Amino acid sequence: MLRVTTDKKKSKTVLSVEGRLAGQNVVTLEQCWRELRSASPQEKFYVNLCGVSFIDGAGKMLLKTVYHEGGQLIADGCLNQAIVKEIVGEEKSGARNQGSADKKTPIIFYLLLFGLLLNASGLRAQQSASSPSPGEPLKLTLDRAVGLALKQNPTAQIAVLQAAQSVEDKNIARAALLPQASFSVSDSVRRLNLKEQLGSALPFPGIPGHVGPINIFNAGPDFGMSVFDLTLWNRYKSAREGANASRSNSLSTREQVILLVVSQYIGTLRAMATVEAAQSRVELAQALYDQAADLQKEGVGTGIDTLRANVELQNEKQTLLVAQTDRDASLFGLSRLLDLDPRQEIQLADSLSFFETPQPEVDASIDQALGARPEWKALQEQTKAAEYDKKASEALRLPSVRVDGNWAYEGTRLNNGIPVYNYQASLDVPIFTGGRTHAEIVKSDLQIKVINEQKADLRNQIALDVKTSLLNLKSARNQVEVANLGVQLSKEEVDQARDRFKAGVANNIEVIQAQDALARANDNQIAALYRFNQARADFAKSVGQMEKVYAK
Repeated sequence: MLRVTTDKKKSKTVLSVEGRLAGQNVVTLEQCWRELRSASPQEKFYVNLCGVSFIDGAGKMLLKTVYHEGGQLIADGCLNQAIVKEIVGEEKSGARNQGSADKKTPIIFYLLLFGLLLNASGLRAQQSASSPSPGEPLKLTLDRAVGLALKQNPTAQIAVLQAAQSVEDKNIARAALLPQASFSVSDSVRRLNLKEQLGSALPFPGIPGHVGPINIFNAGPDFGMSVFDLTLWNRYKSAREGANASRSNSLSTREQVILLVVSQYIGTLRAMATVEAAQSRVELAQALYDQAADLQKEGVGTGIDTLRANVELQNEKQTLLVAQTDRDASLFGLSRLLDLDPRQEIQLADSLSFFETPQPEVDASIDQALGARPEWKALQEQTKAAEYDKKASEALRLPSVRVDGNWAYEGTRLNNGIPVYNYQASLDVPIFTGGRTHAEIVKSDLQIKVINEQKADLRNQIALDVKTSLLNLKSARNQVEVANLGVQLSKEEVDQARDRFKAGVANNIEVIQAQDALARANDNQIAALYRFNQARADFAKSVGQMEKVYAK
């Protein structure tokens, strides 16, 4: 078990680590370090390793990372001091030998090139090794589950596609400001009816009533562009801000998907822990039933004691069946969120854990949320887009200037044509639009007011989310401490009740009661660990840090 405590002083924070720095404990310490660094990036950190009894290879790599990121290592004991000296010595020797390493750049280059070739040749084998074979369970850590959700979850992918559509809308609006050109080739035969053109009576007798057929060949480009049109310019700006807002909405959707996956994952961990606790209680109930049966055979116990123990055993088996069903249903829900093959079996590689972290400040967390929440950024960008829409509507009252033209090679045949052209500049001055311009301006004003109301509501919602998550985080931390003590005391109560029953001092009513107390204590401990991990996820979501904390 790993215990991590923090002690804040004037200008530094001391992170005290106790226990074994190995296996899953390394991940726990790394999460704690990342959260502390992100909360106070300018503060000095000291990592006290005096209470660490063992450090494995992964723990040593984590300590190197901590030292490289500015954390000072404090150690006691021969082994820990040797590890810290080795880490500090490697950093210093690397700085001293930087010049000599530059001279060996060609050799290092060839070594790196050789390594890249080996990596490229073995990439397919690594990919096949990392993906489970058919029928083999897929082992998921929390960060891997989040990564799969961001790649495969339909909701996240739809949000990405919608953001891409907004970018294309921006490009379409920009295209209206750029020159447009086309090239056309035509070869036609024309015959004109002069009576239709000049009237039923021809001015001169003897003139034929038609002209043609005339063969006309035409080939050349047409071009045009807007020289001055504030409406098109402001509409492009509005589309650009709309694309930014859509991108922020996509990030908000990603944060929500991550929260769903994290909540489902730790909920599944809770269900698995409940199954383990129920299995442990079944084994305990079986042992107590065997003990009561043995005492009855020896003539010390009574039949009612054996019957009572058997009833308790069947109750615990029933609880185990319910817990197993809940676990399987929770695994199915996680598989659905990750968009996995329904036939793919999954296993969770993490477990519910607890580590002490400092309680964030409310005001600082609210400011951080207003600066990082993508929903807030999206509304700010929507406000800018609505303002540009209003400017575009107001610009409908202004004149616009446009240039158009065409050049062509024209003749009756391909070999007798001459260049012809037509260039023109046009000025369009609106005089009367039937109230459309005024209506569009009023509509833009109303849209801005709607967005401002949404911003006020979202600001209050963000503050409520932050305060609620911090309150739940503090409460969950205290609940974990109380639940751990309750489990310890319940185990002692069971041991003492079994000893009293075995000695014949009391019947097994005390044992049954102690069993029930232990079951409640186990459930309380599992629920407290779940609430703590869920509160951490809710706080990360409230300050807009879900992807930063959980997507690695």
